[in-house]
Amino acid sequence: MARAKAVHQPDLVLISWTRNPLVPGSPRRITAARVIGSAQPCTFTLVRNRLVINALNCLLDHDIGFRIVFQKSTSRVSGYILLQRF
Repeated sequence: MARAKAVHQPDLVLISWTRNPLVPGSPRRITAARVIGSAQPCTFTLVRNRLVINALNCLLDHDIGFRIVFQKSTSRVSGYILLQRF
């Protein structure tokens, strides 16, 4: 009888962000983050009100292996980013 093998599911991270509309050029801050699978060792950067750039710097590090697969600005001051580990 043949053995069934489990298919490895990709790790996904969805970051929703916003910036202060009253301050031009203000940094993007995380409003919500959802992880499917694992975001280790960058989980500590995916906290509400932390800077998006810090989370991206960690997740996009060559050793961590995430890549941006989709990003969209929903307005001038908000948007979301989807990352997948390859």
